Amino acid sequence: MANSCPKAMSFFGVIQRIYTLFSSSTKRWNIFKNHVKGLTVKPLSQTRWESHVESIKAIKEQIVQIKDALVDLTDTEDPKTKSEAESLVLYEFENFEFLLGVVIWYKLLHAINTVSKFLQSETMDIDVAIKLLQGVISFLEEYRELGFNNAMSEAKEMASQMGIEATFREKRIIRRKKQFDESGSDGITHSAEESFTVDYFLFIVDKARSSIEIRFAQFKKYEETFGFLLNLERLRDMDDESL
Repeated sequence: MANSCPKAMSFFGVIQRIYTLFSSSTKRWNIFKNHVKGLTVKPLSQTRWESHVESIKAIKEQIVQIKDALVDLTDTEDPKTKSEAESLVLYEFENFEFLLGVVIWYKLLHAINTVSKFLQSETMDIDVAIKLLQGVISFLEEYRELGFNNAMSEAKEMASQMGIEATFREKRIIRRKKQFDESGSDGITHSAEESFTVDYFLFIVDKARSSIEIRFAQFKKYEETFGFLLNLERLRDMDDESL
């Protein structure tokens, strides 16, 4: 899901950079702990989405404190640490798109991770799994319609707390010189907000829904074919005549 979207890959790259910057030095980790008293940032696992949820939650709920810790790191004699901390503050923590990404990904991954953990549990019940998957699909359908506006409202509150403008940064488009035989049309251009909505938000929500729908179809097929075997409780309750 994240690997198929450049913006999403960049977002999680930033999450990993935050963890790496603080965790790779005892001194920097102590600075982090001096500012952040609650949840800590965690490394991202390629196989466990729960690690993504936990890291994003830590940033979402303590973003002001983590930014303060980064600002502290800019006052250092180590040029590499100073450069990395300044980059994270200026281009991520003071960037409204990053705040919006934090809100969107937390909501999205929290819903998916709840089902994912159940599917991996030893006591997984196929009937319950199907209901949970159907619930996530319904959530994603609703989130696609209403989620962006809700996320915008929450991200604007975060931006207000941090004293930054809740605006999208318009990116300059670099155009190459056209050859004489090429068409003069440049196509449709979108605002930064429109581009974020279509190329990022809707893209990852649709990817998530497609993935869950595939899993849902698989479990429905398993239920139709092997349901009475997979559901041990149901099998125990069946009488001899039913068998």
